Amino acid sequence: MALDPTKHADWEIAEDAEAGMKTVYQLAEELGIEKDELLPHGHYVAKIDFNKAINRLGSKPDGKYVDVTAITPTPLGEGKSTTTMGLVQGLGKRDKNVVGAIRQPSGGPTMNIKGSAAGGGLSQCIPLTPFSLGLTGDINAIMNAHNLGMVALTSRIQHEFNYNDEQLAKRNLKRLNIDPNNIAFQWIIDFCAQALRDITIGIGGKMDGFMMKSGFAIAVSSEIMAILSVAKDLKDMRERMGKIVLAYDKFGNPVTTADIEVDGAMTAWMVEALNPNLMQTIEGQPVLVHAGPFANIAIGQSSIVADRLGLKLGDYNVTESGFGADIGFEKFWNLKCRFSGNKPNAAVLVATIRALKCHGGAPVPVPGHPLDPSYNEENVEWAVKGAETNLLHLVNVVKKAGINPVVCINNFYTDTDNEIKAVRKVVEDAGARVALSKHWEKGGEGALELADAVVDACNEENNFKFLYELDAPLRTRIELIAEQVYGADGVDYSPVALAKAKAMESDPEIAKLGTCMVKTHLSLTDNPMLKGAPKGWKLQIADILAYKGAGFVVPVAGTIKLMPGTCSDPAYRRVDVDVETGRVKGLF
Repeated sequence: MALDPTKHADWEIAEDAEAGMKTVYQLAEELGIEKDELLPHGHYVAKIDFNKAINRLGSKPDGKYVDVTAITPTPLGEGKSTTTMGLVQGLGKRDKNVVGAIRQPSGGPTMNIKGSAAGGGLSQCIPLTPFSLGLTGDINAIMNAHNLGMVALTSRIQHEFNYNDEQLAKRNLKRLNIDPNNIAFQWIIDFCAQALRDITIGIGGKMDGFMMKSGFAIAVSSEIMAILSVAKDLKDMRERMGKIVLAYDKFGNPVTTADIEVDGAMTAWMVEALNPNLMQTIEGQPVLVHAGPFANIAIGQSSIVADRLGLKLGDYNVTESGFGADIGFEKFWNLKCRFSGNKPNAAVLVATIRALKCHGGAPVPVPGHPLDPSYNEENVEWAVKGAETNLLHLVNVVKKAGINPVVCINNFYTDTDNEIKAVRKVVEDAGARVALSKHWEKGGEGALELADAVVDACNEENNFKFLYELDAPLRTRIELIAEQVYGADGVDYSPVALAKAKAMESDPEIAKLGTCMVKTHLSLTDNPMLKGAPKGWKLQIADILAYKGAGFVVPVAGTIKLMPGTCSDPAYRRVDVDVETGRVKGLF
C-alpha cells in the first residue's frame, strides 16, 4: 500500500514505490520497444535508440497529443509536473496506452529552491535519485559540447593575438579578426552560482590565454540545450550545431562554430544525448525524460524527439511546457509545434486554489518565510478573483491557439468545497472544461475526472493555428506576443534592442527565425511582483539575441539573469546518503 503523502516526504514515497517498480526490460516490452532499441543504464533507467525506433515506427499513426501548462507560477507552486504524472496515471487507470514526456531537472534548482521536478505525492516519476542527479549524462554532454565551443573560441582569440598571418598560416589557421569585446557565448555549469556571472579570464602571461571579460550561465540556458529540445534527428542537430554564433568579428560579422571548425566535435559529444531516457510513474506507466530548458530563459520544452517517439508508441502522449501558459504554452504553440509539425489535441491548464488566492489578493509568500495563515483558511473571494484575472486570461491565451483547454484544479487538502465550487463556476461560465484532480493524494484514482475530461477534449475537433507567421516582421511578432498573450498595451525598446531589431529585420537569414521570449515567469508582465492580470502597462525589451543554431531570435524583457543565484537555505542542506545502503535521502 502506498505511503500517505500528508505524512511522508516525496523522497520517502518515491523510495517506497521503487521497491516494486518495473525493470526497464519489462517497461520496454509493454511499450513495444524492441531489444536492440533499448540501451539500459542499470535495471530501472534506459535510453531508447531513437533512430532505430523511429525508423521502425515511422508509418504508424500518431496518438493523441496533450500539453500540460499552468497559470502564472507563485512561490506556492501549481504542481504542473505532478499533474502531468497524475494525468498519465489517470489515463492508465482508464486502460489507455499512454506515454508521458517531461524535461530532465537541472542540478541548480534541485540543489537550491525548486526541487527536482519529478512530481510529488503519489504522482511522481521514478526512480527519483537518478532522475534528480544527472540521469544518463545528457546535461554533462551539453556542458562538454558547449564549453568545448568556448575552449575553441578563446584559444583562437589567443592565437590570433599572439601570431601574425604567416605564423597562423603555418598552423593551418586563417585570421578571423574576432572582436574580444563582442563575444556572444559564455561558459556554463549546472548549478546556481552567482559568483560566476561576471568573471575575467586569461589572467597571467600570453601562454595563459587572452585576458578578457567572460562569465557563466546555467547549463539549461545553453543554446545546445535548446537544440536538443528542437532537433528532429541527428542530421538536424548536426546542421544546427554549425550555425551557433560564438562571437562577432571586428566588422560586426558573426563567427560561428563552423568558422572555428569545432561544430563536428561538439556534435560528437551529443550523439548519445539525442536518445530519450525511459523511466516510469509510481504506477508503472512509461515516461520519456529528455531535454531540460527553462521557459523563462529558453524554450522550456521537453524534446521533439521524445514527443515523436511517444506519439508513435502510445495512444496518448502527455507532455508538459515550462512555467505558465504565457511563456511555456506560448513557446509550445508557436515554436515547438512549428518546428515539429505536430498538432496538439488538447491542453491542460493547471491551477491550485492557494495559487489563485495569491493572484486574487492574498499576501505574496516569501520563500524561506512562514506561509501566511490566511492561505489555510477559506476565502472564496480571493480564489474567485484569482480565477477571474490570471486563470481566465490564460484560458483565453490557450483558446487563441484554437484549443479549448481543460482546467485542472489541482486539489490540496486545505481547499474547501466552497472555494472549489466557486472556481468551477468561473471556468464553466467562461466556456472551458474543468476537472478536480486529487492525484497528489490518491495517484491515478484521484485523476480519473481529469483523465475523462482530457479524453473528451482529444475527441473534439480543434482549429489549431499559430499566433504569427514567420514572414511577419520581428517587432510585429514581439508586439503580438506582448499584447495577445501577456496583455500589454504595447512594447518599448531600449536603444540597443531597437537597433538590433531593425538590423535583424533587414537580415534575410535572421528575419524568419522563430521568436523565443525571455521574461520573468512570476508575472504576466516583466515585473515579477505584479500578480493577477495587470492592465495599463508596456513590455520593456532590453536586448535581442540571435540563436541561429536553435532557430530563433531571443527578445529579452526586463531584467533576466541566465545564471540564477543560490539562496541562503538551499535544498542541498537536507540531501544526504545512507552510508550503509548508498541510498540518497532528502531529495524533493
